Amino acid sequence: MWLICGLGNPDKKYNHTRHNLGYDVIESLISLNEFNLIKKDKSKNLYKGKINTEECLICKPLKYMNLSGPVIAEIIKFYKINIKQIIIIHDDLDLEIGKIKIKVGGSNAGHNGLSSIDECIGNNYKRIRFGIGHPGYKDLVSKYVLEKFSIKERVIVNYRIKILTKYFSLIFKDDGLLLTKIASEGEYNGL
Repeated sequence: MWLICGLGNPDKKYNHTRHNLGYDVIESLISLNEFNLIKKDKSKNLYKGKINTEECLICKPLKYMNLSGPVIAEIIKFYKINIKQIIIIHDDLDLEIGKIKIKVGGSNAGHNGLSSIDECIGNNYKRIRFGIGHPGYKDLVSKYVLEKFSIKERVIVNYRIKILTKYFSLIFKDDGLLLTKIASEGEYNGL
């Protein structure tokens, strides 16, 4: 069984902000693949279903981003999930808006959600890095990640979420093929 987790902050005021991109992706996966809510408590919403033929749990942590680690650790302990079958979806300042990359291990690049997860389970899990762009100056980052996308940016992001969701099942066998399929769909040119 796989565990897929999208990172974000739980308060409504953070809905569809840059930092909540992980939530946006898992909501698309849940909808497309008709996952069922199996557990809801103060720390998480947990869904179960299949993506193609793979059994998966999808987690939406309901703690703040920097407290995501204990939520993930609790799930993998209870369900005995191998760290190599964990996929964390998160926003990435170092990638241009809509760019998607996949990585296992390595630095968390100052991302508070990843830092919390690394502290609890190590860093040898798979990550889908979803670009949100950078404001240009380090002292602008905290405000920038909590802002909503512009209309033009949101159109790009929604298109990329749709494409990622469409081909998501490829991640279980071949990261490279998934990225190739995403790239083959091109950029959104509607605006």
